[in-house]
Amino acid sequence: MEFVVEEGKLVNEDCSTLVLPALSIGNVGQLAVDLLVSSTGAERVGYLDDPNLLPCVGNDAYGPLPCGDIALPLEVYESSSIATTLAQQRSPVAKGLMIKFAENIADFAASSGKKHVIVLSSLDFQRLHNLDLSRGPQVYYLSNAESDGRDDHCERLGFGRLREYDSEGRCWKYLSSVFEKNSEEELTFPSEDELEDIDYYPSLPFAALFSAFKARGLKVTCLLCYCSEGDNIPEAFLLAEAASKLTGLTPDKFHGEEGGKWRIPYSWKSMYGAPPDMSMF
Repeated sequence: MEFVVEEGKLVNEDCSTLVLPALSIGNVGQLAVDLLVSSTGAERVGYLDDPNLLPCVGNDAYGPLPCGDIALPLEVYESSSIATTLAQQRSPVAKGLMIKFAENIADFAASSGKKHVIVLSSLDFQRLHNLDLSRGPQVYYLSNAESDGRDDHCERLGFGRLREYDSEGRCWKYLSSVFEKNSEEELTFPSEDELEDIDYYPSLPFAALFSAFKARGLKVTCLLCYCSEGDNIPEAFLLAEAASKLTGLTPDKFHGEEGGKWRIPYSWKSMYGAPPDMSMF
């Protein structure tokens, strides 16, 4: 993976926190990063060129006017006001190459001086058990602060620990052995036919990223929410707000039109096409 700095841009070494999505159901992590980039006024400083990502190209996602910028598969934004780097991943990892991609981006984070990595992702709503509707939508977390995934700061913020995490589970142990490269026993990841319900969580991209960052000695927190396919803008706000709380970002740092407000990315205007013609009703 090569980090290419845009011409005329400087990388701020004080940005010690990295926020990035892990692709999953509903693309909620990507939408949340879009919202954070737009609302904080983060500036694109470069992009990461990784052979494990599928190629893609598109229009600038944030500007209302055509300025000649194009969106690339993995872009790096910085917001000096909140000392945070945001990476936006716009295309999926090629099948079977998630481990290598996770290694590469963990190496980038470590070599660029990141101290805390926040991974935003979603989980399949059908996997959610003991649903408590009285609490409303909830954010779950997984941290390497403790061996069981617990983090006192996340608990104080009201996030729920991902109780399905089991560091001794066969798939979680496999991920640790791959990235830490110090396992005495040869472990393998189950094939698709052998996967069980308990293997669902460690089979997702966020799990590989979590294990890779952990192996590099970085503090890593995964913020997760359950959703289904469809309009997941509310879940994007949920994760973006959770990331803001975790990093201590206050609304006065936002660049909304009225100040202290979220700024909706311009690309969201055409996310689901034009509204229906009401004259037909």
